[in-house]
Amino acid sequence: MGEFDEDGNAIAGGPQPYIDRQEMPTRAGLVCPDIRGKAAYHDINARQAEFEGLAGAIRLDIVFSEVMRVREVRPATYLGAGHVQTLAERVKADDIELLLVDAALSPIQQRNLERETGAKVLDRTALILEIFGERAATREGVLQVELAHLNYQKSRLVRSWTHLERQRGSGGMGFMGGPGETQIESDRRQIGDRIALLEDRLEKVKRTRTQQRRQRTRAQLPVIALVGYTNAGKSSIFNRLTGAGVFAENLLFATLDTTVRKIELPHGREVMLSDTVGFVADLPHDLVAAFRATLEEVTDADIILHVRDIANPDHAAQAQDVLAVLEELGVSSETTPIIELWNKIDLLEAGNLALATAAPAGKVIAAMPVSAHTGQGLDALLLEIEKTLGEQGRTYQVHVPHAAGSDIGWLHSHVEVISREEPTEQGSDFVVRVDPRHRSEFLERFNGRISAPEL
Repeated sequence: MGEFDEDGNAIAGGPQPYIDRQEMPTRAGLVCPDIRGKAAYHDINARQAEFEGLAGAIRLDIVFSEVMRVREVRPATYLGAGHVQTLAERVKADDIELLLVDAALSPIQQRNLERETGAKVLDRTALILEIFGERAATREGVLQVELAHLNYQKSRLVRSWTHLERQRGSGGMGFMGGPGETQIESDRRQIGDRIALLEDRLEKVKRTRTQQRRQRTRAQLPVIALVGYTNAGKSSIFNRLTGAGVFAENLLFATLDTTVRKIELPHGREVMLSDTVGFVADLPHDLVAAFRATLEEVTDADIILHVRDIANPDHAAQAQDVLAVLEELGVSSETTPIIELWNKIDLLEAGNLALATAAPAGKVIAAMPVSAHTGQGLDALLLEIEKTLGEQGRTYQVHVPHAAGSDIGWLHSHVEVISREEPTEQGSDFVVRVDPRHRSEFLERFNGRISAPEL
């Protein structure tokens, strides 16, 4: 994984990518196991299409893609003996270099499949890590992805990889061999040292982000966080609302780094809009952990906008995956208001039942049809955000004596001042709206001077 110096320039450091970056794309085969009796809410065809999209996000020549019916998972190879033999024959006949398996393989299953088929084998987790490794551009993103790579890789040292202090490229973790089994323990120690170093650096990043959030809190700007399944259109909506020009293409994980911009609501109130990394089914826990500092923008949000690709036949299952990641982060509709955005309505044909039959994923404030492409529904969204923020705050009338000038400053920096009456000999009366995060401090500070609470 590449690193950056103090000026942000790329420098050498970190291990090789899984997939060899060579002139010709790697010849790959895709396997999507369909396990009998497994409770899965994703349609197998939609799952296969998504896996093909993941593989297409990096430089691969996809030779074949197959769904394999699996009666039961084999501890040694995950797939049954017949499937393994079929794959071995296909690998040899089509000169396949890489097999991608849409499942979470154990280190033993991965090693046995490699031995039986003669191809390098990567599971779903490794493929997602590879994509993140290629997409990461900022110093923080690179550190986060490398940490996730190392945590995933440390249990899979079946042979040594090139020493961490020797650089042969950039990206994720390498599979291009090494000096031999005798170096495994040494490599494990190096992995442990590297993980400790990355965690220390990310802790510094976390402190910087915390300071930035404190500055926004002092400015009394509510945070609205966009979340959603990858490629649902979060960054496109973000660009429509802010004009920020964030990279937004029809790619899985097109955006990895959080971007925050100020926008103005219809009646003049300013808020901060945050765009975050997209989620996906079976998002690796190591990635969630590594990106926790980035995703704290979501945990601290005043409102969450859950973007759903309503034109995708699998949108209901995708929504459940998003909620699962939010739950892992400790976020739910009980803690934070959620507004669902049913995006890409411009792709629906007239009379399409997708909107009529769609249902919110859990408890939401509202479910709003929108189009990032045409802008349809976004004006109504801003009004809904304004309404929701207004309902979160409580309105009070408070008296401030002339001698308590600091209290006037506190009001303007911590609450929304709706109106101020003409000063009298005793002082000034204000009508203010107080958000939940400042309510206890407000009530304590102005105790005995609140004349008409909760107007």
